[in-house]
Amino acid sequence: MSEQYDVIVIGGGPAGYVAAIRAAQLGLKTACVDMFAGRDGKAALGGTCLNVGCIPSKALLDSSRQFHNLTHSFAVHGIKADNAAIDVGTMVGRKDKIVKQFTGGIAMLFKQNKVTPFFGKGRLLAERKVEVTAPDGGKQTLAATNVIIATGSVPIELPFAKFDGEHIVDNAGALDFSETPKRLGVIGAGVIGLELGSVWSRLGSKVTIIEALPDFLAAADADVAKTALREFGKQGLKIELGAKLQKAEVKGDEVHLIYAGKEGEKQLVVDKLLVAVGRRAYTEGLLAEGTGVRTDERGRVEVDEHCWTGAEGVWAVGDCVRGPMLAHKGSEEGVMVAELIAGKAGHINMDTIPWVIYTEPEIAWVGKTEAQCKEAGIPYKTGSFPFAAIGRAVAMNEPAGFVKVIAHAETDRILGVHLVGANASELVAECVVAMEFKGSSEDLARIVHAHPTLSEAVHEAALAVDKRAIHKAN
Repeated sequence: MSEQYDVIVIGGGPAGYVAAIRAAQLGLKTACVDMFAGRDGKAALGGTCLNVGCIPSKALLDSSRQFHNLTHSFAVHGIKADNAAIDVGTMVGRKDKIVKQFTGGIAMLFKQNKVTPFFGKGRLLAERKVEVTAPDGGKQTLAATNVIIATGSVPIELPFAKFDGEHIVDNAGALDFSETPKRLGVIGAGVIGLELGSVWSRLGSKVTIIEALPDFLAAADADVAKTALREFGKQGLKIELGAKLQKAEVKGDEVHLIYAGKEGEKQLVVDKLLVAVGRRAYTEGLLAEGTGVRTDERGRVEVDEHCWTGAEGVWAVGDCVRGPMLAHKGSEEGVMVAELIAGKAGHINMDTIPWVIYTEPEIAWVGKTEAQCKEAGIPYKTGSFPFAAIGRAVAMNEPAGFVKVIAHAETDRILGVHLVGANASELVAECVVAMEFKGSSEDLARIVHAHPTLSEAVHEAALAVDKRAIHKAN
């Protein structure tokens, strides 16, 4: 007879493990099925984000930033460091240690909250039963009153540039280079391409990013994208827009690329190629006959605004459903569903989910862009303020970028805030709170911000909406 649970979560990434913990906190008997394995072959909770995504990439970004500052920026502070070198093995080892610390932390949280973990691949059967296939092929069946699908996403592989794990790699492979490649090719100028391209560029790699779209960071505000592109160029990142990869062939220890650029066909030879053209929902083999759960043309599980699939007691959250593939979005959906199952009010506001790109400078935004306001016919006004006029930013030697506030022209309600600059990932939080409470640009403008801080740029940008900025001409 199948063991019975109140909730079974399929997937232990940011959406799944958070849903499991919250469900257990609410007194529900909960199990979580996850198939991710660490280097030792043992269960490693946390999904892509913790194992080969968000956390390890930030570890490498921080290490590479420290080295770049040592070799390029510290001289202005009077700090001299001749013949500085980076030990890539130590850097990657530090990253692995951080990952292991946090995967172990989730396992401990499961134990403390009485969440039962199952190591293996989960498959949803009819009547809310879940088949678990262990790494050794053994199978067992669990049953639940509610099932939460949180199977996440996987990298998209190009048919003419298939991953080999050595020369042509995905995000996981680009986190584990044994040495800095002299030449790194990156396909895709999205978040993953820019972040990992930045890591290896800072360590001395000659990085070329090939992006098929004609516009850089089309999802971001156009002014932010323009500034970011200029700053990345100064750092040595070569970004080719409107360029489509046609062929990638490994010859010896090199990868030979052919792509169609604005000026016709081009060729490029690199030592490593990172393919980062996006991710797709991981739902292969997930659904047996008779579950009542449907997937769309992109393989995503179909859900309503509360992440219910339409099948009794079956929910889906995170990267395997509609919406942005962001860890924090998935986590909050997991919390929402757990609370709905427990009979409480659950909600997530998709209009106030922040986006962040952890490059240098950082890029962050929440809400609508100017282009989206124009397309929707929304009357708006804007105010912006440069970090170059912020004392703290200049003292930090990080004056690049600005903050831009977009407000409704009639109600003054904040429609969006866009930042490019130092610590943008942290500064955006204040803007999210203001929007969540339906704040106006005047609300931001009247809040006292400590001096000297980077947050004063948010304050001044809000003042600039009504041409009241103090430290620049309006």
